Amino acid sequence: MRRRGKAEGYQGVQARLVFPEREDEKAVLDLMRRFSAAKRFAYNRLLEGRTREELKRQDGPLCPRFRLNTRYADEAIEKAQGVLDSARELGKDPCKVVFGGRKLFEQLKRQHLSGKDWKRLKREWKEKRQGLLYARGDGSKGGNLNLRLLVRAGALWLRVNLGDGTYAQALVRTGHPNLDKLLERVHVGLPYNVGLSLREGQVQAHFTWPEELPPPTHTKENGMLGIDVNADPYHLALAVVSPEGNLARYLTLPLEEVDFAPNKGAKELLLWKVAHQVVALAEEHGVAVATERLKHLRKTHRGDGSGRAFRRRQHRFAYRSLLQKIHALARKRGVEVLEVNPQDTSSIGMLKYAPLLSLSKDIAAAYVIGRRALGFTEKLPKGYGALLRDEGFLAQAEGFHQTRLRELQKLKETERNPYLKRKLSREMGKARRSLNLVQSLRGSPGSRSGSTEGRNPSGINPWRVLRVGLFLPFLGREVPRDLSPLKPFLHGLWERWKTSPGPHPGGGPECANVHFC
Repeated sequence: MRRRGKAEGYQGVQARLVFPEREDEKAVLDLMRRFSAAKRFAYNRLLEGRTREELKRQDGPLCPRFRLNTRYADEAIEKAQGVLDSARELGKDPCKVVFGGRKLFEQLKRQHLSGKDWKRLKREWKEKRQGLLYARGDGSKGGNLNLRLLVRAGALWLRVNLGDGTYAQALVRTGHPNLDKLLERVHVGLPYNVGLSLREGQVQAHFTWPEELPPPTHTKENGMLGIDVNADPYHLALAVVSPEGNLARYLTLPLEEVDFAPNKGAKELLLWKVAHQVVALAEEHGVAVATERLKHLRKTHRGDGSGRAFRRRQHRFAYRSLLQKIHALARKRGVEVLEVNPQDTSSIGMLKYAPLLSLSKDIAAAYVIGRRALGFTEKLPKGYGALLRDEGFLAQAEGFHQTRLRELQKLKETERNPYLKRKLSREMGKARRSLNLVQSLRGSPGSRSGSTEGRNPSGINPWRVLRVGLFLPFLGREVPRDLSPLKPFLHGLWERWKTSPGPHPGGGPECANVHFC
């Protein structure tokens, strides 16, 4: 069991099970099917408000219905509770959870496949829905009571308790580098968790055990390594921030090679390679690691007008897997890990530090993440404060978004493609929100002090007003790459452009080079 107050990680071994007796394999597959059904049954009972103690009893609804012992029943309830907690954390409706995967479920519903392809898809669906068995380790029972590892004649075997007083035997085949550590636990009688799953008709085993992590030696007192993950171009932006909040070093790590990985295993190895590079950089400077606390990214789907290339970039974006690997490796190496609120990190980086320090927008965002993790707040530069109080600038921005909204409305009225009309509707929604931001600022200017965590006292976020007032109207793009033209705004030189006979930067509302991206 996990001890409170101690930082823990997990190590594991993956293996394949080989059954010398066909009857043993059939019995284990039947047990996995019953365990999976018990998990789904327990999930529905938890939704109804039933308690874990009530469900796992010997005379409760799980044990007699699915012919499981109380330990297996308790594990099924734990797995069901994990699915329920995950759905709630992600803001999804728990009643709409699909066991086996919604993507596979939707593919099977379409019935667009036949022959071998349909059989493969159906087998994959059944394996994910019915191929699960799990048992936690227990040191008082010699490691694991239901799924116990045994060493006989130099070979590693798994003894599976079938729940009715009988057992099945399977040979464990693996060449995993952690095999020696697993064997040590087997000989000493230390606990280990065992999970069985089906994959392409074979039973796979995953053995895990807790590992006490070393106390962090590279902490935020020495500085911070801010990390920003970007989908286009696909790379990591890294910024080393000193304890005083200054930028000490920055670099980027390309991730394009991940796209060309021939399979999932090769992709995982490449992501681990990048994680090792990141942690090595943190160890080199003796600093902690800071990332954004991202829960999910919007995924586009076919027919929404986003474009095939854009959808491909979004769906390849392995930010969650990469950040999990960085966090796990950093904690194992004694590097402190912090997660910060992602609100406006990119906007602040692009508006403030990219033009000020001649950085790319991605490096600037990583710099803001590192500073935020150190506890620094981002004050609005005086030049921007004066700009937000300038009626000419606000009128210019307001006129641009009004013009854009009218043009989008005309395009939507003449567009016959329903998917492109949907895209134009989204663009119009963004234009309306931008217009409302500028108009609300003109109506109640309020404080201009700014904040990294929320809005100012007037209820208006000045960074967002600056973003919608500067990027499209004056730089011609929603996400510009070249942010150097903003440097005069930082130094309060808007007045010079305001009185200049020439056009404003970007050309104002009549700008012919605006790109909607």
